[in-house]
Amino acid sequence: MAIRQKYLNFERLWRYITVAILVAIAIVMLMPFVWLVSSSLKQQHQIFQFPPQWIPDPVQWDNYVTALTYKPFHIYLRNSLLIIALNEIATLGTASMCAYGFARLRFPGRDFWFAIVIGTMIMPYVVLVVPTFIIFSRLGWIDTFLPLTVPQFFGGGAFYIFLLRQFFRTIPEELADAARIDGANEFEIFWRIMLPLAKPALVTVGIFTFLGSWNDFFGPLIYLNSPDNFTVAVGLASFRGVLATRWELLMAASTAMVIPVIIIFFFAQRYFIRGIVMTGLKG
Repeated sequence: MAIRQKYLNFERLWRYITVAILVAIAIVMLMPFVWLVSSSLKQQHQIFQFPPQWIPDPVQWDNYVTALTYKPFHIYLRNSLLIIALNEIATLGTASMCAYGFARLRFPGRDFWFAIVIGTMIMPYVVLVVPTFIIFSRLGWIDTFLPLTVPQFFGGGAFYIFLLRQFFRTIPEELADAARIDGANEFEIFWRIMLPLAKPALVTVGIFTFLGSWNDFFGPLIYLNSPDNFTVAVGLASFRGVLATRWELLMAASTAMVIPVIIIFFFAQRYFIRGIVMTGLKG
């Protein structure tokens, strides 16, 4: 009994230590976000003062109003939402069909072509910037949303195909066999059976697509020239001037940009975690 009691005490102590370590890590990870929110409510001269002032005094709520009206932020938001909507439709539609084909359909060279698709993930994006820019320039797509949306209609990306394929492989084949006996074709099996069951993986892909399009700075910076076509990410960079930078407005606009991401993840985290876990259950 004494040995067992010592073991239980050690296990309880180790649990407390683990919780303490996790709380400390969480605090460290949250400090940049807390500083962002704090700086967004300060005056310009208070942001860089030392020692730092974590609690703004006075609280400048007007920074948010000014930040969202100082630039045509509503235009940036409209452009970002349009690009996100098109990319969501393209990625969820084409990536799911490609993934279903690699997971369930049998055709010559299936594994070879899937290996080629996965191999494209090795290629760094910066290596392809110049060739793709030349192609889009010859097509006359510069300063339009086409370079940021049209490529997503051709598979949606190797990572999303891989993630959805892994999830489709966890679904019992007997469900598809039963549907075939009832006279369903492959598209009906895909649309009526596989997609509803793959909701967690689809939500995961949707979140990744939203984050990728919402936070994308490099792509819009290269292909968009007109201020009326700027996205939110590029619009934030316009707060930085050559002679002066409105840091308080930049922090306020950045905070406003982060809030939608937090809200989406908060409401979709159950599907997100399930989708990530289930994609690794079957090779």
